[in-house]
Amino acid sequence: MTRILLKGEEEALGTNTAGAKIFSNARLVRVVNTTSNAHLVTLVAAVGGSTLGSFTLPGGESVELVKDPLNGIFAANAGVKGSAVGYSN
Repeated sequence: MTRILLKGEEEALGTNTAGAKIFSNARLVRVVNTTSNAHLVTLVAAVGGSTLGSFTLPGGESVELVKDPLNGIFAANAGVKGSAVGYSN
């Protein structure tokens, strides 16, 4: 069984670079798509900044996204949510 350490509340991702979330400078964010459709998730250098990369997250799926503290995350739909996490032994 995988255990995670919650480091913040889950919240909907913004839907553009200006609305990107940094999750209190977290380095690891659990991203979950709560919709049934696939949506693009984008990592940006900073809120309002340039794109570092993106991927499509299928409906109902989740990933743990590693990022630098000031990197922001946004998605093509507010049904994609994130929460800062860490690992616990």
